[in-house]
Amino acid sequence: MNKLARSRTNRKVAGVLGGLSKSIGLNPSILRVIFIVLLFTTGVFPMALIYALLVFVLPNEEVL
Repeated sequence: MNKLARSRTNRKVAGVLGGLSKSIGLNPSILRVIFIVLLFTTGVFPMALIYALLVFVLPNEEVL
């Protein structure tokens, strides 16, 4: 398992889901669909808050 960090290359908004998908080895498109489904089923505010927190907590991926 890779270190959890925001992706610099696989990002649509801030790279959180791209970095998470790389870390757990899941296709980023699948993870984005799961996030959107959870966004609308659990309420927009909790998921948006979690995403916003991860944007500020997770470091950017290091460039080699």
